[in-house]
Amino acid sequence: MRLIKALLALLFVVFGVLFGALNREPVSIDLGIWQVQTLSLGTSLLLAVLAGAILAGFVLTASVIWPLRHRMRRDKPAAPAVAPGPEDHD
Repeated sequence: MRLIKALLALLFVVFGVLFGALNREPVSIDLGIWQVQTLSLGTSLLLAVLAGAILAGFVLTASVIWPLRHRMRRDKPAAPAVAPGPEDHD
C-alpha cells in the first residue's frame, strides 16, 4: 500500500511539473494589497491549488476534527482509581 501511495504522489508531481512547463505565459496577479507582475500561468495556478488545499485542511480541522476530539475527551469514561485484584472476587 505504501508503494502505491508513493507512486501516486510521484505521478501527481510529474503532472504538476508538466503543467507548469506547458503553461509558461506570464500573468500579473493583483490581490488588492499585494501584486505579482511576472509569474507564469502554470506556477500561479499550482500555487492557487496548493493554497486552496491548505485552506481546506484548516477549515476541515477547525470545523470537524477539533469538535470530534473535544467530544471524545468529554465522553470518555473515567478509569477506576484502583483495579480490583484476584482476592477481591466474591
